[in-house]
Amino acid sequence: MFNDIKIGPVTFHMYGLMIAIGFAAALMMCLKRGKKRGLNEDIIYGIFFCAIFGGMIGCRLLYYIVEIPEILKDPSILWNFKNGYVVYGGIIGGALASLIYCRVKKERFLPYFDLVMPAVSFAQGFGRLGCFFAGCCYGRDSWFSITFTHSDFAPNGVKLLPTQLMSSAGDFLICGLLLLYAGRKPKEGQVAAGYMVLYGIGRFIIEFFRNDYRGSIGVLSTSQIISIGVVAAGVVFYLVMNFRNCKGVTP
Repeated sequence: MFNDIKIGPVTFHMYGLMIAIGFAAALMMCLKRGKKRGLNEDIIYGIFFCAIFGGMIGCRLLYYIVEIPEILKDPSILWNFKNGYVVYGGIIGGALASLIYCRVKKERFLPYFDLVMPAVSFAQGFGRLGCFFAGCCYGRDSWFSITFTHSDFAPNGVKLLPTQLMSSAGDFLICGLLLLYAGRKPKEGQVAAGYMVLYGIGRFIIEFFRNDYRGSIGVLSTSQIISIGVVAAGVVFYLVMNFRNCKGVTP
């Protein structure tokens, strides 16, 4: 695919454009759904910007953590911002920044957490489309394939499994499932827990088909190890929220 698409004198950098579309679509989704739920619009905007800021820091920080051996060999990695971002770090960093923001504003976090997570998955779907245009996060050799010719990341001229499109479809599917589940008015925290479980399982599976370097611990990639923890945390979070809501405890 082509990351830079020229239309007349204008050049569209598709990776950045897809991420921007994803962010904008996620914000509009949150505002529309938040209004129906009587949630504070200003808080939604605040969470949005805090999540972007926290996510940027988180995705870079987790990259530094998993790449410590390589950084010790080549410290220049620390200031090479062309690549080196871990999605899980962005999710964790964005969630923590949003939690802190809600605490500062003395707003309850869980209603907004449930509101935001389907939109996060929707934004990730667009982000993976950006990966497809750029050629990063590419898959293994396969008969069911896409061949890149102008990528700075994927090997060009090789038939590769389109894991970016598979991930994108999975993210959009997760968004749809979470929205359907949210429509059934589950207990607080359980939509967010559903995201953790579904995304963690999906990411664990897709990792088997990817062929870009992501670090590894034994036979599993770093992302698969994190996925196991995220799924476990999601299950525990779901059960805890179910128990607390049954007992009438307000988190």
